[in-house]
Amino acid sequence: MTATTEAPSAPRIHRGQVGAWALWDWGSAAFNAVITTFVFTRWITSSDFVTPSVVAAAAAEGEAGGPATAQLDAALAQHSTWLGWGLALAGLVIAVVAPVLGARADGAGRRRLWLGIHTAVTVALSAAMVLVRPDPDSSTFNLLLGITLLGLGNIAFELANVNYNAMLRQISSREAMGRISGIGWGAGYLGGIALLLILFVGFINPEVGWFGVTGEDGMDIRISVLVAALWFGLFAIPVLVVVPEAPQTGPAGPRTGVLESYRILGRDLRGLWRHGRSLLAFLVASAVYRDGLAGVFTFGAVIASVTFGFSAGEVVVFAIAANVVAGVATIGCGFLDDRVGPKAVIVASLIGLLVAGTAVFLLHDAGQTAFWVFGLLLCVFVGPAQSASRSLLARVVPPGREGEMFGLYATTGRAASFLAPLAFSTSIAIAGAQHWGVLGIMVVLALGLVLLLPVRVERVAARDLEAVGDEAADATGDGAR
Repeated sequence: MTATTEAPSAPRIHRGQVGAWALWDWGSAAFNAVITTFVFTRWITSSDFVTPSVVAAAAAEGEAGGPATAQLDAALAQHSTWLGWGLALAGLVIAVVAPVLGARADGAGRRRLWLGIHTAVTVALSAAMVLVRPDPDSSTFNLLLGITLLGLGNIAFELANVNYNAMLRQISSREAMGRISGIGWGAGYLGGIALLLILFVGFINPEVGWFGVTGEDGMDIRISVLVAALWFGLFAIPVLVVVPEAPQTGPAGPRTGVLESYRILGRDLRGLWRHGRSLLAFLVASAVYRDGLAGVFTFGAVIASVTFGFSAGEVVVFAIAANVVAGVATIGCGFLDDRVGPKAVIVASLIGLLVAGTAVFLLHDAGQTAFWVFGLLLCVFVGPAQSASRSLLARVVPPGREGEMFGLYATTGRAASFLAPLAFSTSIAIAGAQHWGVLGIMVVLALGLVLLLPVRVERVAARDLEAVGDEAADATGDGAR
């Protein structure tokens, strides 16, 4: 694999391919917004999965509180803790299986194929969540079933993202990566708005929704999850049809074995340490703060519901407003990314997140208005940080190694993906109150910012990354990747 000092731009941008690529992000909002953030996770950690007698006794005590209220609060905190542990375990699994998939997809020219496979698995697991029920006789089993499906869905979704992110270099020029990455990420937020509006009007808000669906047996939420799965599947189709398969970069013949792929990964990491240490430092720093970003959205609805007293309908209304704010901010900052550079956008976003998140923690007793103000402020900064991180890496990756590098991007991210759930759950377990989980997430974001500030990844030249590839090729003896 050869690379010039400046990675060449694509000959021209195909708007149809950009649109099809962005539609996958639009559709993936079904998993991000409905399942992992605002609807499903909030539901399985709500009082619907607590013994009805405990809920009734706490309601009888009213605002004065008492032993039953304390018991209910403890049960809800325990559910949030279990959710955190489940997502942490899923993150560790991704860290183990993701390292080699990007490089193997690059070498075999199967990037689009694996995007389709992992997307289909995500859709199937999302649809299976309709089986989760708030049954008083088996509430613990159903809660654990929901967390298990959610964890497996996260694994498949993150693996799909490896190949999806690698496609950015196929559809964009170097000069436009910031805005195209922002368009894709912004489309995800806007897709979340559209879907949440449909679900809110059709199933969640009315006492009797479309097709006679009600809240009995959690059917309003369960049908919403099923619709979300269909939504993702539908809008994932265009990118699999319009964007061509990536060319094969590895040699013809037998494919590299799994164990050998991991050995190649180790050699690549050693090569990065010698020739592209700034890039390696960025991968580590971004892994930490990206997990904090994920924690903001993963636990945001849970915090809104338990700490600030949002109802299911109010959570969805907030989610709609949050996606509007996040979508507009991400698209706008995509253009800013191309002008001032992605690192400046990331640093400014992380500082903004720390300010807004600290305010949410300090004002946990101030009522819903405080969460509306500072929760929406959080949403201003999450998307731009995520989109700029993707465009920064895409700018320095030599052609033909996108999947490998985004595989490392996912690997390092998943290797650290236990941090936010662990910090969230541990903070709650130590303090005994859910709002302390916010502080745990802020600690992760602050650590990521500290690690990022000294990094100068823009100094990594393509020839340095070429040296990494040449070193690995020499070590394999035949250049196979």
